[in-house]
Amino acid sequence: MGYLLSYHTDTGRVKNVNQDALLLQSGCFKGEQIVLAVLCDGMGGLEKGEAASAAVIRRFAGWFRKELPVMLKKGLDRLENSVLSAWTGILEQEDEAIGIYGRKHGVLMGTTATAMLFAGGVYYIAHVGDGRVYELDASGDWIWQLTKDQTLAEREVERGRLTKQEAESDSRRNVLLQSIGAGSCMGGRPVPSFMRGPVRRGRVYLLCSDGFRHEISEEELLRAFHPSAMAGESDMKRACIRLTELDKARGENDNISVLAVKAV
Repeated sequence: MGYLLSYHTDTGRVKNVNQDALLLQSGCFKGEQIVLAVLCDGMGGLEKGEAASAAVIRRFAGWFRKELPVMLKKGLDRLENSVLSAWTGILEQEDEAIGIYGRKHGVLMGTTATAMLFAGGVYYIAHVGDGRVYELDASGDWIWQLTKDQTLAEREVERGRLTKQEAESDSRRNVLLQSIGAGSCMGGRPVPSFMRGPVRRGRVYLLCSDGFRHEISEEELLRAFHPSAMAGESDMKRACIRLTELDKARGENDNISVLAVKAV
């Protein structure tokens, strides 16, 4: 199985610094393409958010380059446990390191982190914060949100106090329950959510920051990234840019980032 890859990131209408950091890397193992996509959103309103997000991205890039090849040689049947252990270590270590740096310099800094690995016909996801992963069916009829927002608004949905639709516009949608770094500063430790699933040929997978999807509906995502229209990476790039510009036109003030992966 192979993959088409694209991404786009934008500082947005208001901010002077892009606190989002992205990683989209591809390699080959025994003739099959392996892809790692990571999106980190430096926490809005917190100082040095761009440094926190960049630090986590660097760790994942190093893992993909140095450690993943060793894991792959041990066999794809053992990959899940190896990835789970490695990613847990990365996120825990970065949480501690960012927290220590913040306390030393008297600043509060943090980042969300959503990572997705495609290998051996399976995807693996690690998730902290309110970045999202979507999966679009090859028919273009269905879109699934694979991750769950770790926010106060989402917790209210789970408790039956808000509907899913109400949560999308509730002010508590921006109140994170977990992050990398800021939680350590305040005495907490993040507990990443992990998930896996089969990669289906023809499907499109999107990783996006909260700034990308605040003003965009799932129906618009499905139309813009309709798998049948994503014949090449240039098509995917145009869709990323088009929705980013639509997002800004509707008044989104945050940084905006999206990564797109299509299984072919």
